Amino acid sequence: MDEETALIDANTRNEKIKNFLVNNKSKILTIIISIVVLLLLFFGYGEYKKRNRISVSDEFNSLTIGYNKENNSKILTGLINVIKEKNPTYSPLALYFIIDNGLTDDKNQINEYFDILIEDTSLENEIKNLVIYKKGLYNADIVDEAGILKILKPIINSESVWKSHALYLLGEYFYSKQENQKAKDFFEQIVSLENSNLEIKTQAQKRLNRDLSD
Repeated sequence: MDEETALIDANTRNEKIKNFLVNNKSKILTIIISIVVLLLLFFGYGEYKKRNRISVSDEFNSLTIGYNKENNSKILTGLINVIKEKNPTYSPLALYFIIDNGLTDDKNQINEYFDILIEDTSLENEIKNLVIYKKGLYNADIVDEAGILKILKPIINSESVWKSHALYLLGEYFYSKQENQKAKDFFEQIVSLENSNLEIKTQAQKRLNRDLSD
């Protein structure tokens, strides 16, 4: 009797499943197709990103390996395109190469490229902080007090490994302006900072002892 009941229950269950599949065939098919499409898009996008990364790498290397100043204009154009690709590795390297080799004197243009990296490129947090620090370093001779503080604010208000570097830059900035008390405040912050870069900390202490001891 139990076996007959179990058999009936099984047949009933199978019939319900069959009816459900028949009645919802179009919905089930749509779901399956959607899943397949999503999987194709996911893996396809991953492959696209991989190929794009290789392409940007090849472009950067072709422009910078064996660099020749006679091709500055062409190289600058190519490196700007690399920056605009917003690649987390090669876009910053492209900007650094432009600055280090003096490929353009247009400071507004350079700052636009810094902003592409800082605001629009998916950088790891400390890489982003390094870019911000380099922007501060680049602008230290051309901006006023409010300008340099605005640039470096994200770092000095954080626990970044670049914080002591940013503080030192601000200390030197104000020292060059003969605003000794402001300079002293920043150098003292470096000395009291637990995770200060050791070399930066040593230089800050020397500056305090030698030039700001009053």
